[in-house]
Amino acid sequence: MDKLCYLERINDVLLFFLQKTYYGKHSAYFKQNAYLALNKFLQSMNTGTVKFYNDSKGFGFIKDASSSNEYFVHSSGLKDNIQENDEVTFDLQEGRKGLNAVNVKLV
Repeated sequence: MDKLCYLERINDVLLFFLQKTYYGKHSAYFKQNAYLALNKFLQSMNTGTVKFYNDSKGFGFIKDASSSNEYFVHSSGLKDNIQENDEVTFDLQEGRKGLNAVNVKLV
């Protein structure tokens, strides 16, 4: 599932929740903060494809779907077992030699 699908689903849920829950002078404030949190979440969620992964050595590379950049991934950053050509979601974290993929999960 891509970011747009997540955005549409979460947006529908937020609208339903906020419309049913808050009426009054603070409703605009809560809606604005909910959308800011949603936007931050969506920007932090990356999707990509495992280009290479060596299970015995515990490292590989993930190609970002939106930017085509490749990121190093170590077995310590995996939430699920991965193989080459798997579709994954991941976060980015600064490593010794650049950005690394962490919290890698299968889609």
